[in-house]
Amino acid sequence: MIGRLRGVLAEVGDEEALVDVGGVGYVVRCGVRTLSRLPAPGEEVLLHVETQWSQDQGPRLYGFLARDDRRAFVALQGVQGVGPKAALGVLDVLTPSELAQAVAREDKAAVGRANGVGPKLALRIVVELKDKQLTEVGAFQPSALPSAPAAAPAAPSVSGEAVAALLGLGMSEPNARRAVDQALIRLGEDAAISAVIKAALQELGR
Repeated sequence: MIGRLRGVLAEVGDEEALVDVGGVGYVVRCGVRTLSRLPAPGEEVLLHVETQWSQDQGPRLYGFLARDDRRAFVALQGVQGVGPKAALGVLDVLTPSELAQAVAREDKAAVGRANGVGPKLALRIVVELKDKQLTEVGAFQPSALPSAPAAAPAAPSVSGEAVAALLGLGMSEPNARRAVDQALIRLGEDAAISAVIKAALQELGR
């Protein structure tokens, strides 16, 4: 099973990307939000991958720029009636944190904005994800409400802090997120926040 791909982005289509890893081209299906944030073809890309298998189509790879997106994708497909297409549709209109907030508020209208998700399915997503618990640190946990006495506030991510810093400097959010994503690809996800901001500014200056 493939869990992550690091390689050169060869092509970007309407629904998928082609990633060249050591001369082997991997076709990775991605949502619209992920595709819009990919680097230009010819540049390096790191995708977190969920591998799924079907008898009709064999293995299929689904790619995401962040681990939380992949976790949310898996959690969504645990809901009856939600397949890969619908899960990607939800993540096109809601980030994992926004989805968690919508579930906590029982905001089925927000979930129902996703392509291919009707009112009944949106309600099912809200109901079934509300009791979803993942024990891994930093995992997608919609039922962990900020007001719960036992729940400690989540530490801000390096990516989130770096984007916030760039926004504070007057950068637009799409440019800030793209620059931070590229910086993390170059430096690795364990890089210090100061190094990520510096590298992101260099990306913006190109």
